[in-house]
Amino acid sequence: MPYQPKKPVSNCESCEFYDYDEYTDEYCCMAKLDEDDMLRFLSGSTASCPYYRFYDEYKSVHKQI
Repeated sequence: MPYQPKKPVSNCESCEFYDYDEYTDEYCCMAKLDEDDMLRFLSGSTASCPYYRFYDEYKSVHKQI
């Protein structure tokens, strides 16, 4: 069996692009999604989101140290 790299598992709540929208009064994905990615997001199959980036709130603090 050939080696197949694991796809990154994403959790929208820990993503850098998942943010609160005051206009709609809910959390949503703020990434610029194309039509296929938006369909995947709305269907709930975000396990392999190509835009997922872990949100590290202490990233700027690490740079200061």
